[in-house]
Amino acid sequence: MTSPQINAGRLLASLHALGQIGALPGGGVNRLALSDADREGRDWTVARMRELSMRVDIDAIGNIVGTFPGTEDLPPVMVGSHIDTVRTGGLYDGNYGVLSGLEVVTALREAGVQPRRPLAVAVFTNEEGARFQPDMMGSLVYVGGLPLPDALATCDADGVSVQAELQRIGYQGTAPVGAPLVDSYVELHIEQGPVLEQLGLQIGVVEGVQGISWTEFTVEGQSNHAGTTPMALRHDAALVAAQVAVFMRALSARLGGRQLATVGAVRLSPNLVNVIAQKAVFTVDLRNTDSAALAQAESDLHAYAQQAAQAEGVRITSRTLARFEPVAFDPMVVNLVEQQTQALGCTYQRMPSGAGHDAQMLARVCPSAMVFVPSVGGLSHNVREHTAPADLQRGAQVLLQVVLALANRPSQLLPLNFYAPLP
Repeated sequence: MTSPQINAGRLLASLHALGQIGALPGGGVNRLALSDADREGRDWTVARMRELSMRVDIDAIGNIVGTFPGTEDLPPVMVGSHIDTVRTGGLYDGNYGVLSGLEVVTALREAGVQPRRPLAVAVFTNEEGARFQPDMMGSLVYVGGLPLPDALATCDADGVSVQAELQRIGYQGTAPVGAPLVDSYVELHIEQGPVLEQLGLQIGVVEGVQGISWTEFTVEGQSNHAGTTPMALRHDAALVAAQVAVFMRALSARLGGRQLATVGAVRLSPNLVNVIAQKAVFTVDLRNTDSAALAQAESDLHAYAQQAAQAEGVRITSRTLARFEPVAFDPMVVNLVEQQTQALGCTYQRMPSGAGHDAQMLARVCPSAMVFVPSVGGLSHNVREHTAPADLQRGAQVLLQVVLALANRPSQLLPLNFYAPLP
């Protein structure tokens, strides 16, 4: 028996092979959730699992779980992420976590190592939320945080439901939702930010995920001629959208700390160069690691939006697209990630995650943590997203070591407390 080692060339080849499905010019990927490209990517990934003699289960929301057996019939240690992308995605976001999980299984098989607990590799449905909201839908359903019927009834911008698309692509499975019950969960991911690269560090030991609030605003004003309507007599929906966008930048500066604010999508109607906008629909993304600060930002946002609308004589309404509280990962698993990172001689820093991840959902039902590797230039959700091969290998080796430690531990030495599933 030899010590299992990550094969960097094989891992990189798998990332590029999956990246050919939905490939974009410039090296990116467009594989929206439940699209034809997503189906092809799922087929490719499931085939890989079966080549490794893993049992494959697919549940009613389309989550895929491949399981490598342990020597004992115990709840599995789970790793994984997602393979759906935004429209201008890269090779690594999500895909790296899934394929590193499969590389871990491959390395264990090659070394003749079978851990005490099974190892499960999960592919969660619609993590990005680019087509269907909320994001992290599959993992949220998995842990009981979103009722399955509600998720299945969710429609995209064209009115097509999640259930219809799952059935169309053949991935509405029959496995029980929320199965298997998980011993612990570790997700490997690119940082999607510039911190590790700027500090010259190799690994991010992720302590938690900041809270996320997505709101969509609709402003209804009055369409009129751009050349004949005096400025004082306008009811301009676009103006209110712009004012809110400027206010959000000022709000984040005023609150300071880790407060982030983004107006990411704006649609104007009738969207003509010489016509005052009658309608504006725009989104606001708020994030903070502090729950009270996030709530304060939400309150300030809504108060200002109503004030701006009243001043312009327009009507404004809002709806919540997604709302997740900040999540602190299990200290024992975070410490284990740090210990294995140190044992491998990697430079590292403890840090929060700025983006949402499936790990924050799994943290509701089992001890969870994350491992980050650097993103070149801090780029993600971009066709130029890149992580150096040496960093990809290093992160996957940390994952392997953490998984083995979790899977082989005597229960009394690391008493990970099982969390009650959500009702």
